[in-house]
Amino acid sequence: MTTTNSYTADSKLSIIFALGFIAVVGYFLYWGSAYTNNNHAVIFVLATLFGVFMAFNIGGNDVANSFGTSVGAGTLTIKQALIVAAIFEVSGAVIAGGEVTKTIRKGIVDLSEIAVEPMQFVYIMMSALFAAALWLLIATKKGWPVSTTHSIIGGIVGSSITLGLLIGGADTGFALVKWDKIGTIAFSWVLSPVLGGIVSYTLYYQIKKYVLIYNEESADKLKSIKKEKKRHKEEHKQAFERLSELQQLSYTNSMARDAHTIKDDDFELEDLESDYYKKIYEIEKKQDNVNATKALETYVPMIAAIGGMLICGMLLFKGLKNMHLGLSSIDNYLIIGMIGAFIWLATVIFAKTLKGKDLDRSTFLMFSWMQVFTASGFAFSHGSNDIANAIGPFAAILDIIRTGQIGSTAAVPTIAMLTFGIALIVGLWFIGKEVIQTVGHNLTKMHPASGFSAELAAAGVVMIASLLGLPVSSTHILIGAVLGVGMVNHNTNWELMKPIAMAWVITLPAAGILSALTFIGLRNFF
Repeated sequence: MTTTNSYTADSKLSIIFALGFIAVVGYFLYWGSAYTNNNHAVIFVLATLFGVFMAFNIGGNDVANSFGTSVGAGTLTIKQALIVAAIFEVSGAVIAGGEVTKTIRKGIVDLSEIAVEPMQFVYIMMSALFAAALWLLIATKKGWPVSTTHSIIGGIVGSSITLGLLIGGADTGFALVKWDKIGTIAFSWVLSPVLGGIVSYTLYYQIKKYVLIYNEESADKLKSIKKEKKRHKEEHKQAFERLSELQQLSYTNSMARDAHTIKDDDFELEDLESDYYKKIYEIEKKQDNVNATKALETYVPMIAAIGGMLICGMLLFKGLKNMHLGLSSIDNYLIIGMIGAFIWLATVIFAKTLKGKDLDRSTFLMFSWMQVFTASGFAFSHGSNDIANAIGPFAAILDIIRTGQIGSTAAVPTIAMLTFGIALIVGLWFIGKEVIQTVGHNLTKMHPASGFSAELAAAGVVMIASLLGLPVSSTHILIGAVLGVGMVNHNTNWELMKPIAMAWVITLPAAGILSALTFIGLRNFF
């Protein structure tokens, strides 16, 4: 009955999402027709559908990949992940997505070598959007997390080469591509997961050693002490029953006085009369000496502070870079330091409130909070940056339809950001479950501590790689990080990794071929 009710609720929610999504896209088409002065109306509608289709599939693959560890660890349900993604992904896209975007991502092709008409450029971008989205849909349905950036780059390369071939032959077509950039992308297939894996393995190994194993050993000691206490009570009961009535009366009086004595905070062992309470005192001393929450009070706040500082750094240096806040490097580092100090203090206080409570539950709870924080920061940064894989080409199309000219940058209307941001969330809901299953369950078993380690390692590598200019993919880094924690636990599913790695390699050529075919179709039809 519960399953049926859940299915009915999900179906209703799906209908609401679908109708809301259609309404948002419909309103955008209405707004856009006036914005583009009704120029090339059919092209505008088609381009909008392609762009929204791309954003939808980014949600189903990339966003699902980002939240897979949180869902897999049991920290968030699918619906809760949807709410967090809706808030932070859309906020990242709208608030920090940038008012302008480069018309060609990563400078991967140089179209200045040939005379490109504005509408030919539109077909290049439309083809890239459709091809990348189609490949992402195929990968998503297979449960393969792939790079959306590599997908859109492959699409742009494929349609650009095709235009070059049609205009000036093979030499012209292939000369348009900056092959050194393609080489760095190929290098990232290895570099990204390796960096993610190394950092994640190192981080989770330390967390497991100093927190999880310590907590397990402490929990075992507490269970042993609890059994000893129970055994002592049973033995005492049996011994008491063997006493004479007079002895029982005398011993009961002693126990009554001891029961009153132990209420004083400063009593000592010598103040007790009965063997029962003396033994209880010794057992409880053992329990106090275990110091079960030591790891939660010492190491976890430090880990949480480092994590908070990394996420804050990623937001300041990457997530909010398009907002041009005017903060100097010193300002950023001071903000990061303050955030770290606040998180450390808050976590220490929170850990102290967990004293005497179930240790496993307390550990789960603390790392769950930390994981939600890292996932939210990752989502905001993702929304502010990777939405450009859909909005960048679309903004270029929109600008050309409106002005009739090709610009080096294109304005991004807020309503376009909002529409594409909503498409991300709808994509996560409708087709994201397969990728979430892969990342959160199938590659390795997740716990909030391991999920937190994977997300934090990925965030750290993304930020450092961005500062150093290393060619990395956030998708590949996170998968490498998941594999890293799996290696610590010796339960990594390497068989599943084989098709995923193959999908990474064929993403660029697959999107390129699909884009080339789409470009030929558009050029011939229009």
